[in-house]
Amino acid sequence: MKKIFLSLILLAGTISTIVSCSNEKLDPVAASSSINMTAPTGGTYVLTGATAGTTAFTASWSSAQFGFSAAVTYSLQAVKSTQSFDLASPSIVLASFNSDAAANEKVVNQRDLNNLLLSSGGSIGSSGSFKLRIIGKPSTQLSGSTNGVTAVSNEVTITATPYDTFDEFSKLYLPGNYGGASGFADWSGAGNSATIFSAGNDGKYEGFVWMNVPSPEFKFNSDPTWSGHDRGESSSNGSYSGTLGGNNIKPADGAGTYFFTVNWPAGTYTMSKRQVAIIGAATPNGWGSGTYLTFDTNPASPYYKMYTMNLALAADEFLIRLSDDWNNKMGTLSGNTETATTGGQYKIKLNGGNMKVPTAGNYKVVLDIRNSANYNLRLMPI
Repeated sequence: MKKIFLSLILLAGTISTIVSCSNEKLDPVAASSSINMTAPTGGTYVLTGATAGTTAFTASWSSAQFGFSAAVTYSLQAVKSTQSFDLASPSIVLASFNSDAAANEKVVNQRDLNNLLLSSGGSIGSSGSFKLRIIGKPSTQLSGSTNGVTAVSNEVTITATPYDTFDEFSKLYLPGNYGGASGFADWSGAGNSATIFSAGNDGKYEGFVWMNVPSPEFKFNSDPTWSGHDRGESSSNGSYSGTLGGNNIKPADGAGTYFFTVNWPAGTYTMSKRQVAIIGAATPNGWGSGTYLTFDTNPASPYYKMYTMNLALAADEFLIRLSDDWNNKMGTLSGNTETATTGGQYKIKLNGGNMKVPTAGNYKVVLDIRNSANYNLRLMPI
């Protein structure tokens, strides 16, 4: 009986240990703490592309204390004032500091605040009310952890008017006879014409334009008016030479997508027709041939004037191919093979590296090449 009784005690102790360990995993020893956000304190912000790099406010907050010394990553979160926060609310990382620091500060510029508010559902050009807060997590804690520790600050309400991110960059308009057939208006100087952008705001422009007429004609225009701001081809018969002048430019390759580079100060440009296709082991045709994407002409579509296609994709590699000879492609910013994210914008660049589909499935592939400063791809699960 003594042996049986002792065994029962040992068994009970073992079960208690298992339960205790299990509870530790579910409920961390270090309890979550609070953060005191002392700035911003509210206010009204009218954000503009022209002032994107200037300071919106300097965020200030006290340190999170988790009962142990650790580097803490602090993030600024935002939601519409009518909504409630959760840990998955849109955020931008402010900084990482040690938890024993007395206080922390970070300058938040208009660009970062604008992107945060847009991702929180803000409307371009419309004043809205938003709530802000700061959260802190140990830097070694996985972002998707459901049983970690988190410090949360008080909430602050601001009023802000976001801007269109395209407005950060100098633009060049391409009015022409193709406009009405391509989602714009024919020969509209700047009010409703295709645009290409200068990522460096240095007079050097780059971009893609879909010209959906058999014999396109166009000019470049640097201003919303026609008064001396338009430039075309230097050749009097309209033939291509790459030098800016006063005559209409007339691509000889007919309807399709064209890629342009323009050096406005030097008075030169290049123009070449491009295909827009997805290709790779992840796609139905493999690396053998591309699947062409379709230019979205539906004004009611969230992907208006982007290139899209619904496809079954394997968990494998792919690229955006712009010509059959592989000299023109789009891929990762790093140039290395990377797993693309799903749902949101995944930034890419010309001649980048292979991308990889994270999980096999049916996707809407969305290629947004309207702005050369923000070429991006989206894999939208369907």
